Amino acid sequence: QVHLVESGGGLVQAGGSLRLSCAAPGIFKILDSMGWFRQAPGNQRDLVARITSDDDTNYADAVKGRFTISRDNAKNTVYMQMNDLKPEDTAVYYCNAFDSGLNYWSQGTQVTVSS
Repeated sequence: QVHLVESGGGLVQAGGSLRLSCAAPGIFKILDSMGWFRQAPGNQRDLVARITSDDDTNYADAVKGRFTISRDNAKNTVYMQMNDLKPEDTAVYYCNAFDSGLNYWSQGTQVTVSS
C-alpha cells in the first residue's frame, strides 16, 4: 500500500507560480512512475505531468513550457513547479503513483488562479 502526502496548493494571481510536492513515506523502492492529475468542477480527471523511474517525462499540451516535473528517488518524492499560471489551471490537483500495475492517489490539493 502506498500512502501519498502532498503539499503546496493555494491561491495565486495569474502569471504567478506555485510548487507542488508529493511524498510516499515508508516506501523503500523506486515507484514505477509518479505524477499529477487535475480535475476542475464538471470535468474529468486529466493527466498534467508524469515522470518515470528512468526520469522520462510527459506533459499535457496545456502545460508544456510552463510546468516542470521532477523527482527525488531517494526520497520517493515528486515535485511540480508551475509557472505562468492561468485561470484555466484552477482545479484540484491529485498526486498519482503507479507501481506494479496499481494506481495510488492523494487526497488532492486545491490550486486557484485568479485573473
